[in-house]
Amino acid sequence: MERRELRATASLAAVFSVRLLGLFMIYPVFAAYARNLAGASPYLVGEALGIYGLTQGLLQIPFGLLSDRLGRKVMIAFGLIVFALGSAVAALSASIGGVIVGRALQGAGAVGSVVLALVADLTAEENRTKAMAMVGVTIGASFMIALVAGPIIANFIGVSGIFWLMVGLALVGIAITQFVVPNPRRLRVHRDAEAVPALIGAVLRNKELLRLDFGIFALHAMLTASFLVVPGLLRRTLDVNVHDQWTVYLPVLVVSVVVMLPAIVAAEKYRHMKGVCVGAVAGLLVSQVMLYVAAANLLVLIVALVIFFSAFNVMEASLPSLITKAAPPDAKGTAMGLYSSSQFLGIFVGGIIGGWAHQHGGDAAVFALTAALALIWLGAAATMAQPSYLTTRLMPIAEGKAGDAESLAARLRQVPGVAEAVVIAEERLAYLKVDAKAFDAAMAEALAGAR
Repeated sequence: MERRELRATASLAAVFSVRLLGLFMIYPVFAAYARNLAGASPYLVGEALGIYGLTQGLLQIPFGLLSDRLGRKVMIAFGLIVFALGSAVAALSASIGGVIVGRALQGAGAVGSVVLALVADLTAEENRTKAMAMVGVTIGASFMIALVAGPIIANFIGVSGIFWLMVGLALVGIAITQFVVPNPRRLRVHRDAEAVPALIGAVLRNKELLRLDFGIFALHAMLTASFLVVPGLLRRTLDVNVHDQWTVYLPVLVVSVVVMLPAIVAAEKYRHMKGVCVGAVAGLLVSQVMLYVAAANLLVLIVALVIFFSAFNVMEASLPSLITKAAPPDAKGTAMGLYSSSQFLGIFVGGIIGGWAHQHGGDAAVFALTAALALIWLGAAATMAQPSYLTTRLMPIAEGKAGDAESLAARLRQVPGVAEAVVIAEERLAYLKVDAKAFDAAMAEALAGAR
């Protein structure tokens, strides 16, 4: 990538991370904090933890569409202001109802899709995959850092202090956006990075994409529901208070990363994606059954957490890759937008049903529920089609070559390694699905007039 592209990607990844750090920091400490708020019940604690997923899931695609008209930086700043406002409301609230309102406002600052659209505005087509990968790595790192940092920071400033920290992080994000992120030369719709309303129906009719959307929904529903009870289990079983539980999360997450890396290599390089994914979902199911049967046993609890986070990290890395492989070449952004909305709605549902189960049946009921979700997901994963191992390539088209889009697309489909080709004349772009091992890039570029 050129220096300008690297600066743009790194700064936008930082905007993503400063927002996510605060959101994830409260996961390991929220349940213990919220149960002492006025009017709290296990159900309402779950609602408070998950409610931001509802507003985020519903609003992120509209935010992206509005940014096409009003400007990316305007919508990012607006979203971060809403996020800061929600964080302040949650910090000032002494009741569970006030925290629920604050968390809903936090989610309403749904800037994720806008940040990705701005990444696309500021990077060339041939570098966009690398840029999106950098943002993805930042998201994963933010999650793991936040789980460890949350209990440590809460020990000094409390959970209300973490909410105030989110206000500060939102302001940092606005400053980075305004003063560090370059201004795009022009705004345009990027089908590989943004949802296109006209393509939503086709994506929703794609059974393989729906299967993957259910996977990310179930994964984050399980995560959110689990954090309603796991901190209490660690306190009772290991006699470790909430503020010291980072000493458990840190080694568990380190082991999970060590397990994840060879699994991802096997999935991508050696083309064992389906087997790795089915194995990971089976691991999630095993971990929840272990917690249901013997969570009070120290060894069982630690082993179950290691299995859970190892499988969680494998699926977090694998599912976006599978979406890219399954999506039509010109609908990747739409598929990713719906996938991301499914993730956030899973957070909401996990909080709601996890809180309900905890209130009516205790810890065991929560793990019974998450095990049932994992079992349904295992059935869906086991019956999915073998992944195509194709990647999306964007190819600029010379001005004189874009006239007969369908004819050019037909010729591009004859290029070795090209499985699908869609040419959008007004964008002067060809969207290709290719087998990287067989793709004749020089021949495709010659047809498109790109060289």
